Amino acid sequence: MVADRQVQMERQGDGWFSAVVPADAGCLYQFALDDGTRLADPASRAQAHDLEGPSILTDQNRFPWQQGEWRGRPWSEAVIYELHVGTFTDEGTFKAAIPRLGELARAGITALEIMPVAQFPGNRGWGYDGVLHFAPHIAYGTPEDLKALVDAAHGHGMMILLDVVYNHFGPLGNALPRYASRFFNRRRSTPWGPAVEFNEPAVRQYFIENALYWLRDFRFDGLRLDAIGHIKDRQDPTFLHELAATVGAAFPDRHVHLVVEDEERRRDLVAYSPDAIPLHFSANWNDDLHHALHVIATGEANGHYTAYAEDPWTILKDVLACGFHPCSAAEKGKRPVMPPARVAFLQNHDQVGNRALGERLRTLVGADLTEVMTALLLLSPQIPLLFMGDDYGETRPFHFFADYQGEIADAIRKSRPEEAANFGGRAEDVDHMPDPIDVQTFASSKLDWKRAEGEGGRRERERLRTLIELRMRHVVPFVAPPEAVLVHPTPDGVVAIDWRFPGAKLQLRLNLSDAEQRVPGTEGHVIWSAGWVPDETTLRAPGILVATHEVSAVSRRGDTGTGRRQ
Repeated sequence: MVADRQVQMERQGDGWFSAVVPADAGCLYQFALDDGTRLADPASRAQAHDLEGPSILTDQNRFPWQQGEWRGRPWSEAVIYELHVGTFTDEGTFKAAIPRLGELARAGITALEIMPVAQFPGNRGWGYDGVLHFAPHIAYGTPEDLKALVDAAHGHGMMILLDVVYNHFGPLGNALPRYASRFFNRRRSTPWGPAVEFNEPAVRQYFIENALYWLRDFRFDGLRLDAIGHIKDRQDPTFLHELAATVGAAFPDRHVHLVVEDEERRRDLVAYSPDAIPLHFSANWNDDLHHALHVIATGEANGHYTAYAEDPWTILKDVLACGFHPCSAAEKGKRPVMPPARVAFLQNHDQVGNRALGERLRTLVGADLTEVMTALLLLSPQIPLLFMGDDYGETRPFHFFADYQGEIADAIRKSRPEEAANFGGRAEDVDHMPDPIDVQTFASSKLDWKRAEGEGGRRERERLRTLIELRMRHVVPFVAPPEAVLVHPTPDGVVAIDWRFPGAKLQLRLNLSDAEQRVPGTEGHVIWSAGWVPDETTLRAPGILVATHEVSAVSRRGDTGTGRRQ
């Protein structure tokens, strides 16, 4: 159906059907099955109402871009801010987010990462149950609104990445099994339903075209691929390698970055060339770093944290030094994993929202420990990621929420307690979990911008701005392939690591124990400290000291480390 006309599609072979129909942008259309069922285009660029409603023909070349000369930023400069469009502002739209971008840029944020926006069921949700992968969710705004958000971010000097989900379709509204059953592998399943069949050429092309669409038509600077451990195929090259190669070839004149969430921790996917160029993907999320720090900071050791409870200090040292646990002998000596190949975080949507009560780290461990851990995050060589609200010390919870009815809603309510148990907290917290389907659960997850504008919020942002400035001045210029990494022998509670880069040494001393501790000495300039006793060998608890020592001719004479804080 095109507008009010019914058009017969012609069989093309190998399961394909096509028709050529004159139509203008804004025209509504749908596919119709033999039984009369009308369906949205699986590659719809926009929906008129919802998943089941008609698709809208769009003109992707109509938007008046203002930042046409933007070419992105190097990955080493990324300080990522993860946000959920629906809860970032009271309005919860692409347009409403735009006026807030200047505040983030002034705080030092250089990259936004937006949780999935592909059309999903209902009006509210995290977006990981998307069904129409090419259509921005109608509750957030139009495709033009999303382009305006991207354009505005570029105007503030910020990259903008999109979280995409290629490993499954949402449980409601996916009509593909009715007429394209080969799209799925019924012999293999994921935690969210049938697996996508990436051995099928048409399936591979669908998702590769999707990646190119967001990067080309919307000018996103990169994509974060969710849970790629559930993307399986037997082809050579694999889908993931083909995707990375295709994207790399398509945008030779732009900085475009692909990030993965890889539970299998495959080093080869994030390998770099000797001249610091990603061979496939720019980085992988570092869950190990988060989990080890979470166990140390909170004492929680259930669910996902059980494997980290026995020796979190060794894991923490490994993943800080080498990016992965365990560190190999070679990684502890020469040429460890390129630090920007790992995205480090203290919290993100999963680690906050999947808790029974959605508590943020500051609520769990207090301001002093959070500040020390934030300095660790921002002054270590891995790419830092902040969760929305971290910039001003948000304490409101962020919950899991969805907009389903009937059996699916009941199934979500039933599964939530078991899922929450994997993310820490007390057993009794389950009794007080908010209903994920209740609209109030969604509303209570919205950011409190009044807190950001208050004295405490402004102070937090100023501290963040200072830390990011120090990172840009003292860490980013030297984040090349490390020549060596030295992990000093220290007792549990203390971490002391030196990264030797060409031209400089970055030195970290961290005390997360319960008492004052002696730490190995440092050379050069102290750029940041908290709890440092001036003899330079003692840290109070919690405490941190970061120093740099330039060993090349390009020394910054007169720089005394203005970020030092007693």
